Amino acid sequence: MKKLFAEFFGTFWLVLGGCGSAVFAAGYPDLGIGFVGVSLAFGLTVLTMAYAVGHIS
Repeated sequence: MKKLFAEFFGTFWLVLGGCGSAVFAAGYPDLGIGFVGVSLAFGLTVLTMAYAVGHIS
């Protein structure tokens, strides 16, 4: 059950952080997040979940 919750939480965090930043960048192009900001958001979300729940799953 812990593995299932860890995978669910990691996927939720990736969709919220990564896809959320992409929607944010497309919705407000003058803000300046751009491609670099979106790629950093995806990378940092994967990194944080690898450290947070990687030992479980």
